Amino acid sequence: MAIRWAHSRGVPAGDGKHPPSSGYARRFAVANAPMKTQSALELADVKAIAAAAEAEALANQWAVSIAIVDAGGHLLWLQRLDGAAPVSAQIAPAKANTAALGRRESRVYEEMINGGRVSFLSAPGLQGLLEGGVPIVKDGQCIGAVGVSGVKSTEDAQIARAGIAAFQV
Repeated sequence: MAIRWAHSRGVPAGDGKHPPSSGYARRFAVANAPMKTQSALELADVKAIAAAAEAEALANQWAVSIAIVDAGGHLLWLQRLDGAAPVSAQIAPAKANTAALGRRESRVYEEMINGGRVSFLSAPGLQGLLEGGVPIVKDGQCIGAVGVSGVKSTEDAQIARAGIAAFQV
């Protein structure tokens, strides 16, 4: 059972010091609405996504780096396949981070910039503004993202989508 807190000082609602009818209690009352729940990636999910993405890359003989992040853009997995350029291990997590934090494919940002909105290059915290970052969506919520780098950006996105498809089965 969860404890409802009346305000930031950590005093539980209905603590006996302030009657429920007081202005104090009304001002700091917490609604009885149910809390929202959100799925989260587990290690088994991350491994399945990574394996499927790797299989897609290897089937096409593409040397890439694959990154998987959680909903907050925190790195959960990074894998650089044999032959992938070292810089791809920097770019893949940046693409994944951008897709997770923006809750949309990183391609959208590349298209905005290519369309003339170059001021978006100064957006704080977003570095992977290239196609190849794809959000992982479950029950309408972004729970993470996959970023891939090393081949053409459309192929990077293809690999990321293949990984995510294995998770959504």
